[in-house]
Amino acid sequence: MLPPVVTRHAANAMVSTIDHLATEAGVDVLRKGGSAVDAAIAANAVLSVTCPNMCGMGGDLWALVHHTDGPPEALDASGMAGSGADPDAARAEGLTAVPMKNDIRAVTVPGAIDGWLALHERHGRLDLDAVFASAVRFAENGFPVHPTLSATLHLVAAVDHVDLPAAAPAGAVITRQGSARALRAIARDGRAGFYEGEFGEGLLAAGPDEFVPADLATVQARWVEPIKVDAFGHQIWSVPPTSQGYLTLLSAAIADGIEFDDDGLGAHVLVEAAVQAGHDRLTELFDGADPVRLLDAERIADRRAAIDLERAGEVATPSFDGDTTYLCVIDGDGIGVSLINSNASGFGAHLVAGSSGIFLHDRGLGFSLQAGHPAEYRPGKRPPHTLAPALVTHPDGRLRTVLGTMGGDAQPQIVLQMLAASLRHGRSAGQAVGRGRWRVAPAVDTGFSTWAPGVSRKVELEDHVPQAIVDALATRGHELGTAEHSQFGHAHLIEITKHGSLAGAADPRALAGAATGF
Repeated sequence: MLPPVVTRHAANAMVSTIDHLATEAGVDVLRKGGSAVDAAIAANAVLSVTCPNMCGMGGDLWALVHHTDGPPEALDASGMAGSGADPDAARAEGLTAVPMKNDIRAVTVPGAIDGWLALHERHGRLDLDAVFASAVRFAENGFPVHPTLSATLHLVAAVDHVDLPAAAPAGAVITRQGSARALRAIARDGRAGFYEGEFGEGLLAAGPDEFVPADLATVQARWVEPIKVDAFGHQIWSVPPTSQGYLTLLSAAIADGIEFDDDGLGAHVLVEAAVQAGHDRLTELFDGADPVRLLDAERIADRRAAIDLERAGEVATPSFDGDTTYLCVIDGDGIGVSLINSNASGFGAHLVAGSSGIFLHDRGLGFSLQAGHPAEYRPGKRPPHTLAPALVTHPDGRLRTVLGTMGGDAQPQIVLQMLAASLRHGRSAGQAVGRGRWRVAPAVDTGFSTWAPGVSRKVELEDHVPQAIVDALATRGHELGTAEHSQFGHAHLIEITKHGSLAGAADPRALAGAATGF
């Protein structure tokens, strides 16, 4: 059972992350006059040091920034495959999927640092030395090992250039000098300090047949149009493809047209909405996919009509003819940031960029090796992404909520459950984050396999889901299972209350998370 989740309140500003050290760093930046974006970058920089099993400078990033009434800004800082990407060669080796571990083909040019710099250029107030100060201090002088890092260190004990101990108990103090050097170089020299510096040299050495200097010279971050649906009496926003954020919006819009309460029927409706939204992701999510078509009103209505309120549906997943960290910030000016940074799966590809000690992500696992597939592994292409930050505004465009989660394929499902709890059922921030969750899970979970063709799926439940809901799902024919709390994401939520104050919650599933404000 999870401990009760306390809703934290603040009058001015708030930060919520999976690590109290990162949360404190973000709050410190806000107290010094930094913006919500400064605080988000500061918190993310600390997480890149303290939680390399889940995120880092060698990963990708997506963000939503709401700084004025109306649509938020959306940033896609996901990287592209290198010039050496060769699907024919991979197929000639007999591969049917991009390998997740110990293979440079799983790595795209990491976009996170380009993301930080794009965010800071547009919305930063403090200089980067000040923004990175806490992260540099922890990397150089030491930080206590996060519980989830302690539990996973053995996975990378044999990785070349790793700068972590083979084992360390939670609370043991370690340093990461390469990360400190990288952060100082970025603050001093901008992107050149990273992509042309120690990290970039290490990436080129790790993948001489995959990447050339020109790949690293290409800026990976781009400002894109956010996507939106009207559901649960609000405007719900996410980021466009190649993110799977459209699944959050599509499932919310499908569910919104059905009457349900916070009960067994409600859980069934949300599960079915998630399945109706996600079952054809394989053919719909790729670089260049049209979000307008994906969220078309007729498409939403057709999928809603396919839901049987009394029975679990059967949908065919068509074939073609996470570890991650989420954080959120709202500052004293009402600017909200919803940001997610990821290494994809645990410690990414289990490859390190030389002496930098920075792990390289394995986001290339989203590519297809099927010839002609729209998400085929090719030079300069971005793979489909599970990363899907979310944000809610009132109908008049005022910011209401920033929220999101890690969790691979389950991210849209978890956010859907929080949206329904908060917006439809009026639950508090703590209740929305702490309530028992379900997820539609594949028999073999890579973090990107839920909607693969031929995969058997079941609805997994946390142990504190009310028995009445479990019984209602079973009665309707859902195949049920259970899983550890760690399989249901690390979610965070901050909302602006009707009084103008802030209310937020950090997910106890993260073990050391904190929502703090002032």
